[in-house]
Parts: sequence; structure tokens; C-alpha cells
Amino acid sequence: MIVQSPYPRVEIPEVSLPEFVLGQVEQWGDKPAFIDSLTGRSMTYTQFAQGARRLAAGLAASGFQKGDVFAIYCPNCPEYAVTFHGVALAGGVNTTINPLYTVDELHFQLVDANAKRLLTIPTFLEKALEAVKDTPVETVYVLGEAEGAVPFASLFSSGEEPPKIKVNPKEDLVVIPYSSGTTGMPKGVMLTHHNLISNVVQTLAVEKMAADEVSVGILPFYHIYGMVVIMNMSLYAGSLVVTMPRFELDAFLKVIQNYKVNRAALVPPIILALAKHPLIDEFDLSSLNYITSGAAPLGADLAAACAKRLNCIVKQGYGLTETSPVTNIMPNADSQSKPGSVGPLVPNTEAKVAHLETGEPLPHGEEGEICIRGPQVMKGYLNNQEATAAMIDSEGWLHTGDIGYCDEQGYFYIVDRAKELIKYKGLQVAPAELEALLLTHPAVADAAVIPSPDEEAGEVPKAFLVLKQEVDPQVILDYIAGHVAPYKKIRLFEIVDQIPKSPSGKILRRLLVQRERERKQI
Repeated sequence: MIVQSPYPRVEIPEVSLPEFVLGQVEQWGDKPAFIDSLTGRSMTYTQFAQGARRLAAGLAASGFQKGDVFAIYCPNCPEYAVTFHGVALAGGVNTTINPLYTVDELHFQLVDANAKRLLTIPTFLEKALEAVKDTPVETVYVLGEAEGAVPFASLFSSGEEPPKIKVNPKEDLVVIPYSSGTTGMPKGVMLTHHNLISNVVQTLAVEKMAADEVSVGILPFYHIYGMVVIMNMSLYAGSLVVTMPRFELDAFLKVIQNYKVNRAALVPPIILALAKHPLIDEFDLSSLNYITSGAAPLGADLAAACAKRLNCIVKQGYGLTETSPVTNIMPNADSQSKPGSVGPLVPNTEAKVAHLETGEPLPHGEEGEICIRGPQVMKGYLNNQEATAAMIDSEGWLHTGDIGYCDEQGYFYIVDRAKELIKYKGLQVAPAELEALLLTHPAVADAAVIPSPDEEAGEVPKAFLVLKQEVDPQVILDYIAGHVAPYKKIRLFEIVDQIPKSPSGKILRRLLVQRERERKQI
């Protein structure tokens, strides 16, 4: 059966994202929109709106045109939001990049997204300048000043009005974040203005974020979760976000205590620390009312332990980069009565639990692949029609690759993952990417990479290696670590005689996953 959202349909404005957000923020005036936790520097809503408009004007004056791609390679800071909306107001498309990326990973995304400009910070500049070689990037900007890059501030001095850009909200892209989808190498996810606006409206209908609330901006804004649920939703709602460039437990707890944070969008590893770490008792976290977990599964026992320790609501939602991201979220009132659930569908969304072989909708309580339809579903993968067709079928159903079921009340539960991605602390790690790298090492004859369960991280990459010659496997792991972002590092290994494969040569990862789970009694 096809499951409909239990909520009334919401109206989704057919405007550009800057028009949607900037039209709303003007009423907040000199109210702080962002505070930089490192410096205490505040940016008001008026300053945010003026900054976005001045940036759009400066970009247009510098030759930036509608459809041009602007890469943001920065940690969380107030300027991130100004850049994101200034680029969109100029008719451009953002591509948001993980600050932990290596030169090779950064280079790949810049080429694949056809980025024309790049913004970074002085700390990342050396890596950025190396990565932009032989890419379409024409100009590298830096926050502040550093040799080899143009000061970002120079774009704000034109004094012109932003250009009048005609936007088709349902067709024109506003951001291209990268995801591995259900398998394979990272792919550009084409998200339109309408996609992001839809998800802000849909999620706010359930979350009811108020203008007097304070959120902690710890989830990275390059990631769809931080980008939409923290940065854009808070801007539209008129609330305050205290930005943090990286997670450090002591600094995170100080932000909650000092700024009286009452709403936190987090990932399970941080919730684990809140539930168990002794340092928690040294801080006053009584302002926290709501913790919403996403990006990776949150165990019911862990959610309950955290809720009890902090005396606040701890719940989870569900979504994907390809759905902008939210499709489900647990209502506050039911956060404890439905342990382990990701909640019902958000407004204007429908789903089916599909039979893994036939694709036919299954009744309540039966497990199958979760498929989603709604206005938040991506336009497709950039320059990859084959991957798009594999992800979104002819009836518009997006196949999530996640296995779950829906109960009689319309609450969804995710029980397993059919897709092969590893979720390390909520971040995607594609086995195929690591396997391809492993095979470039002269001592490796064959390799397979799977997720291995881990209490702190959720999952860690584990490699099964067939060796050509005698070698210390740690040498191979160090080799991989030198070519990927830290969260993608292979942390476990096992030497085997052969990798299980199908007759067509496809790695049978599920056999290895099953064996690993049995070994760890998962």
C-alpha cells in the first residue's frame, strides 16, 4: 500500500530560495542570526540580508553569470550562509565541499561540478590552490587575506544592486551537494530552489521552530542536514544559530551552556557522548529542550539514555541528500512512545515499502525497501542519467536503498540497509571508492570493503585484502589514509585467500557483512 503523510498539505511558494528566505528575514532586523562561537562575533538578520545582496552584486560585476557554479570549501561560520544565498541571488549554483577532503577529492568535485569560483579560508588555501590546477576554477577567494587568493571582501564593494535574475524554481538548481547514492563513487545531487524551499516548509510544519529559539550549528553546512535543517530552516524561522567550525566535546558543551541552546540537530556519536561521557556532568545543559538525530540510525536505548540524562526530548528523523533531506521526523509528543521510529512522513510526502524483488507495495508491518515521492526529491544526478534512472523510477519513486517497515499508525522504522554505503559518524563512505584505491597499491591483488559495527562511530570501514606479496597490512592502510579524508580511513582489515563474487564478478559484500555481524553478534 502507498502511505500518505498524516499531516495536512502545506503550501510551497514557487519562488527562488533567496526570495523565500530574504523576504522573511527582514522582519527580524537587528536580531542576531548567527554567532561565531570561536570569536563571539555576531551577524544580525539585517547584516545577513545586506551581505547576500552585496555579494550577488559583486559577483555579477565580476562576470559571474546565471548557472555558474560556486564552490564553498569552508568550515561553518556566519559567512557561509551569506555566500550560499549571495550566490543563489546572483543566479548561481552552490557546490558545498567537505573541509576534510584531500587535494584529489577536492579536485574531483571541482571538475565534476564545473565550478568557476571557489571560496576557502587561509588554513585550507594551500590545499585549494593545488586542487584547482587543471579545473574550470577561474578565481580562488579567501576569507580574510592570504597570498595566492583574492580577498572575499573585494566582492562586497561594488555598491551596485543585485542583478534581476529570472529563476524557474522547479528547474533551476541552487546547490549541488555530493552523495554516493546507494552505491559507487560520489555523485552531484541536483537540488532546485523548489526542493530546498519544500523541505524547509515541510519540516517546519512538524518541528514548529520559533523565533526565540537558539540552535547549535555543529553539523557541517556543506552536508545537506546542516545546510537545510540548521542553516536555512533557522534563517526562515528567525531563530539564532551559534556556529562551530568542528566538534570538540568541551567547546560544544560550553556553547550549549553559555548561549542557552534549546534545540540541537545532532548525529548518533554526539548523542552517545551526551548519554555516557563524564564531562557532561560539569556543564549546565538544562536549556536543551529538543535533540533531533539524523544521518545515521539512532538506537532506541541510546535515545532513551540521553533523554533521561539531559531531561529533554531525544528523537530521530530520516532522509537523504537526494530528498533535500527530510522525509520523516518523529513528533515531539511521541518521541518516547515509539522507540526506534523515525516518525511519520512530513507533509506533501508519500512512501511505499516495496518488495525487494517485485517492487510491489507491501502492507503494514512487512519489511521492504523504503521508496519516497514528494516535492523534496532531487532533480537527478549531475551528468549521470544512468544513476538517476537507477535511483528514481518511471513513476517518480526514489529508491532509498534502506530496508524498513511502516506500522499501522504510519510510523516508519529503518531496520537495515540494502545499499552498500558505510555511515561513519553520519558521513557517507563508499566502499567502491576505497576498493578502487586499494587496487592501486602494488601489494594488493584484490579487495573488498564493508561496514563493521562500532559503538562510537556507528560503522567503520573494514577491508578484506588478498595480497600479491608479503607486506605489513598497516603499510597499505597508511597508503589509503594519505589519499582520503580522515573519516574515510580504513580502520580494520582481514587477510583472506579470495573475495566472494557473483558469476558476473560483482563483490558479494552482503556475505562479508553477514559474517562480520555474526562475529560481533549484531
